Amino acid sequence: MTHVAEIVTFTLADGTTPEEFVRLSQTTEAFVRAAPGFAHRQLSQGEDGRWTDYVIWTDMTAAQDAAAQFPQQDFAAGLMAAIDPASIQMRHEKVLWNMTA
Repeated sequence: MTHVAEIVTFTLADGTTPEEFVRLSQTTEAFVRAAPGFAHRQLSQGEDGRWTDYVIWTDMTAAQDAAAQFPQQDFAAGLMAAIDPASIQMRHEKVLWNMTA
């Protein structure tokens, strides 16, 4: 089975602290966990200030379905207001190799 990585990179909107953004991101947990095909998620921030939301799905259909439903969720407006819209880059990639501890 080939999993799919959803990789979203962005910067925060002016005035949003990292702590606030992590709290806002945590409000998405129930939706993402309940989405069919969800496997793994992590959120990170680079030293350059860019963030990466990295989600693993079991297949492309699951990734695309979740992406399509995300904007309609109650938490979406608040989360998106905390992100600089011009900075958002999103892509889906096939996971070709995976290594765990």
